[in-house]
Amino acid sequence: MRSTLSALDLKSGAGWLASADAAVRERFLSEIGEGGLCALPFLFEFWALPHQLPPKGDWRSWVIMGGRGAGKTRAGAEWVRSMVEGSLPLDNGEACRVALVGETFDQVRDVMIFGDSGILQCSPPDRRPAWKASERKLIWPNGAEAQAFSAHDPEGLRGPQFDAAWVDELGCAAIDKGSNQPNKFLDPKSSESSLPRYSNGARDDFMQVQYLKAMLGYWSDPHVNPVSDQYGGQMVDMSNAYIWAWDARPFPAFPNLRSQWSDGENYPRGHWLNGRSGTRTLASVVAEICYGAGVTDIDVSRLYGVVRGYMVEDVTTARAALQPLMLRYGFDAIERDGVLRFQMRDGHGAEELASDVLADSSEITGRVEFRREAEAEMSGRVRVSFVQSDADHDVVSEEAILPDNETHSVSVNEFPLSMTRAEGRQTAERWLSEARTARETARFALPPSMLHLGAGDVVSLTNEGQSARYRIDRVEQSDLQLVEAVRVEPDVYAPLNLPDDSVSEKPFVAPVPVLPVFMDLPLITGSETPHAPYLAASANPWPGSVAVYSASGDEGYALQDVIPGQAVIGFTETPLKRASAGIWDEGAALRVRLVDGLLESRTQEALLNGANLAAIGDGTPGNWEVFQFAEANLQEAGMYALSSRLRGQLGTDAIIPDVWPEGSMFVLLDQRVYQTNLLRSERRVTKHYRIGPATRGYEDPSFVHLIEAFNGNGLRPYAPVHLCAKHTPSGDQLSWIRRTRLDGDDWAGLDVPLAEENESYLVQISVNGALVREQVVTEPTLFYPTAAQAADGVSGAYSVRVAQVSASYGSGLYASLTVG
Repeated sequence: MRSTLSALDLKSGAGWLASADAAVRERFLSEIGEGGLCALPFLFEFWALPHQLPPKGDWRSWVIMGGRGAGKTRAGAEWVRSMVEGSLPLDNGEACRVALVGETFDQVRDVMIFGDSGILQCSPPDRRPAWKASERKLIWPNGAEAQAFSAHDPEGLRGPQFDAAWVDELGCAAIDKGSNQPNKFLDPKSSESSLPRYSNGARDDFMQVQYLKAMLGYWSDPHVNPVSDQYGGQMVDMSNAYIWAWDARPFPAFPNLRSQWSDGENYPRGHWLNGRSGTRTLASVVAEICYGAGVTDIDVSRLYGVVRGYMVEDVTTARAALQPLMLRYGFDAIERDGVLRFQMRDGHGAEELASDVLADSSEITGRVEFRREAEAEMSGRVRVSFVQSDADHDVVSEEAILPDNETHSVSVNEFPLSMTRAEGRQTAERWLSEARTARETARFALPPSMLHLGAGDVVSLTNEGQSARYRIDRVEQSDLQLVEAVRVEPDVYAPLNLPDDSVSEKPFVAPVPVLPVFMDLPLITGSETPHAPYLAASANPWPGSVAVYSASGDEGYALQDVIPGQAVIGFTETPLKRASAGIWDEGAALRVRLVDGLLESRTQEALLNGANLAAIGDGTPGNWEVFQFAEANLQEAGMYALSSRLRGQLGTDAIIPDVWPEGSMFVLLDQRVYQTNLLRSERRVTKHYRIGPATRGYEDPSFVHLIEAFNGNGLRPYAPVHLCAKHTPSGDQLSWIRRTRLDGDDWAGLDVPLAEENESYLVQISVNGALVREQVVTEPTLFYPTAAQAADGVSGAYSVRVAQVSASYGSGLYASLTVG
């Protein structure tokens, strides 16, 4: 078969003429002549679009795929004309006999023959065929014939020998009784919208499956569809049979993205195979489970329905694997004559049992013993959880409740099945109704003459003048058959025509790179891992979660962390000048533009309790000042002005620069900033990181590659304070006060906790930037005698730096003083 798409990609002649300038159009019309003008409306090659013209070359099947308005009927009618007409009205064409095949004779007549784009409308007067209604034939002036056939009478195609055939589409809507009129569809915007004959309008994917199974199975039979001895192929080439309709729009974006495609509401009861082609019949799933367990003597011919998805999570028995399916679809497994038979619980086919055909038994009071369970023992609320199909496969729940009592117990079941919400509601409603009806049971005895009745059969019994149906659940055989049966109602098993809920599909999030920010910060609460850095991540749009992969080199990555929350990250648009720590900074407001997120103002009292903690830095892991802000005033979308600040928090006063320039990075330190799982042994070890959307692999282009090493600044001692020098005749007395990184806010003690292994300080003395003395002391004081100053070459002013020393970290931040 050759595709129409291989035809020359040219616009139609009419399109060319319409787009030409006035001079070309005038010359064309003047040169064509009166005869040409009369014939022009019937020259299809002049008007046709490329996809309406037959493909070139030697082909046997030409499939025209297109929606309403694509010109399929016109293309088919014109092709029939081209096959039967010769150069002159009475000349023979390539074909003498043509088959016109549609769903019904009426459709062939009303659409393919008499329709607005049908054969009669397309034919010029001197070549127009005559319709012979009694024989359902078109007869051309040259003797060629085209006979109408219905898809409901495929055997009618056996007798005649056709040269060509024009066949309507193959397809069936997923709707109740859709095979009665497979071409019918529901579309409120279309004048053709209607239900198939006798349809109740309910969605029925199983009908669509059975229709296609019947069509493809029938024509795949070589006895029905023999191989031609002329061209070596079957009469109907099913390898080139195309089903209406497969839509190029991606599922489940179509049909759920209604803002883009308004016809999505027609999908549930439409012809679309998108999202349905992967479904299985219930019978095939049950058969596969049985065969997998080694049970081959089975009968699944009485099972109906489709399975959209089913997962068996654990290695289990076939019985356990079948149980969820039996609860969902309502069928039983019955052993009869060595064959395991599966049949639906529909309550039909009941056999009437009069009291005189029942046997007497000493174990039964009377001929029939009727019982009813107490209502208090029955669940009045049923809840089923399942995977929602036609969507993003979220786990959802549907519930059914008895209207007369809200205090009943709840029966809950989780199905590892994929269903629509309507099907979930149907299952819950059926389960609840079935449980309520099954409260009524009956016990009776059958004589040996009625051995044909067994488990699963439905019988009709009369109780107090009213007839009711019971399904035999248990049979105990001795000289009699002692039967236990439960009440059934056929209406319980009839599927409810519930409306389909609109599916809210998660919007597609483009895999844009995320903005990851590593921050090697001091301890915030004291409960953190002191050596591990923090990681904040943001993106617009946010991908949902961010994966962090790490490795010692740029290969062999392993997942280290998953960041579930989007941090509030931004960039400054005004500089932030240096300010003193411990007092309110009421300088010019700091303007920050956020990537995404919100900021809020808090009271100064809230700040003293830790609110609105943030970090500002240059983006490198170790260079961050921690500060707080009381006022966050929204200037425009994403832009805030931060004022009333507390600077240099958590010991970062020692690294405040003269100014944080415009373009510095801002991070709000809240619960959306996560501490990484860095091992203590990996501190100060260079590692490679790939960070990006968690739904993609780390080799995806959206991942950011970083190479970082971290000091573990949670271990870093704070810089001492109140560094001073007192001059004496014999030298300078240097002193300072130590601070702590742990538990330093409690004022009850005489001094803050040490927080290090021992008290130790590194003192450095420099002259004109050159280090002249470095000394470790164990007390917060150092005497620098005059003799030592002379030995060090100090004759005037000198600089002193003091840092507390940690055995784990080394020297911490320095306090500085110029003495002179």
